[in-house]
Amino acid sequence: MGPGAGREHALDVLTMGRIGVDVYPLQTGVSLREVQTFAKYLGGSATNVAVAAARHGRRSAVISRTGQDPFGEFIHDALRGFGVDDRYVTPVPHLPTPVTFCEIFPPDDFPLYFYRFPKAPDLEIHADELDMDAVRAAGVFWVTGTGLSQEPSRDATLRALQARGKRGITVLDLDYRPMFWESREAARAAMQEALPHVTVAVGNLDECETAVGVREPYVAAAALHAAGVQLAVVKQGPAGVLASELSAHPGPSAQVEVPPVPVEVVNGLGAGDAFGGALCHTLLSGWDLERAMRFCNAAGAIVAGRLACAEAMPTTDEVDAVVQEAVGAS
Repeated sequence: MGPGAGREHALDVLTMGRIGVDVYPLQTGVSLREVQTFAKYLGGSATNVAVAAARHGRRSAVISRTGQDPFGEFIHDALRGFGVDDRYVTPVPHLPTPVTFCEIFPPDDFPLYFYRFPKAPDLEIHADELDMDAVRAAGVFWVTGTGLSQEPSRDATLRALQARGKRGITVLDLDYRPMFWESREAARAAMQEALPHVTVAVGNLDECETAVGVREPYVAAAALHAAGVQLAVVKQGPAGVLASELSAHPGPSAQVEVPPVPVEVVNGLGAGDAFGGALCHTLLSGWDLERAMRFCNAAGAIVAGRLACAEAMPTTDEVDAVVQEAVGAS
């Protein structure tokens, strides 16, 4: 799909943001100092969401940049293997493809070590290189907080959102990583600039506090609505997820809270991206909030029980089976 593509050829899901190579230890419960063997996987939150959506049969693509190196070539191979359109992933010759290491201490400690030096290529996305027709036409356009952390990516992200004009489903994944920002206040200022241009915001409690300055789930959802967001999805960890949607008519918002799906955690790092890809699928399908959140929670639980991120993303049938099992056990 090139510039000027018609809506009949539009992507279901177009994401924009972080991409790289995840190098994960094959031993868990030990420090990287002691790990002997590793495996490499496709990674990056926006990329994982595109892969997750593709697993649900959605035509997806990612806008990002790599180094012009063997890891960059691996990324293209992996994207194609997952059925994700890679035409908007371009090289930056003078920067290396980012590599991310993690340590795995289940159930809830997964330190990340980002090697994005001197600068990550995915922060070198320029607005004048974007296919704005594709941005406007996609069923879901998904951007991330990390994409707002540096120029020229910040300008490109904001100009893409402005060009889209809140068409269809436009999502800001709050995705707050402190190491990418000078301060939480700087991140809040950037997110406040982006929020009026999106219809959906999704994040955990810490990310909501970064975006709108409050942590209590219902107050955070109300603050996101006040910033212009129609659907606020607040992930609360063990307390489950809150989804709050503004009513199309005067009156209270529609709100549901759905408990998490129990899982023996192997690596929790990709669960949020699996949730995101499932969210794209359910919103495009027009499901009601409760059904959608149960499906998203199940998708996240499946990936939390697996080692990798992109490679671990489940199919629709796998998620449906976990949802049915959870309903039967309740």
